[in-house]
Amino acid sequence: MPVEIERKFRVTGNGWQRLVVKTRQIRQAYLTKNDRISIRVRIDASESATLTIKTAEPGIERHEYEYPIPVSDAEELLGKREGAVITKIRHIVPIQGLAWEVDVFDGDNTGLVIAEVELGHASQEFARPEWLGEEVTGDRRFYNADLSRLPYKHW
Repeated sequence: MPVEIERKFRVTGNGWQRLVVKTRQIRQAYLTKNDRISIRVRIDASESATLTIKTAEPGIERHEYEYPIPVSDAEELLGKREGAVITKIRHIVPIQGLAWEVDVFDGDNTGLVIAEVELGHASQEFARPEWLGEEVTGDRRFYNADLSRLPYKHW
């Protein structure tokens, strides 16, 4: 079973901006979400699309299955979503061998900036950049599926 090991943090500074090596726009929505699983459709810069199934355990380890699908299918599935479409600009920031993903949200989530890093194992140590703020890995409000139902502007 594929496992995603990920940690999430609020971003408190803009020192990451000078380190960006790649940027892309992402649109995603959730077809279903419950206490056990979420099913997401994502369009990456209108060039590629994926269908992702994630288990809903809180914390840093979750099972994740991701499959490429045609962009036209993804566009159609966006219309069958639960909640709002999440839009964000994802910036890739490499630091000491890890690729940090800094997501700058827009729309109803404007003002929210989250950095995520995927790890090889749950106890992996990593350098903590100075622009990282509070860790929000276990806080469901910061999960994209939850942001699609209760956007940041309503907190």
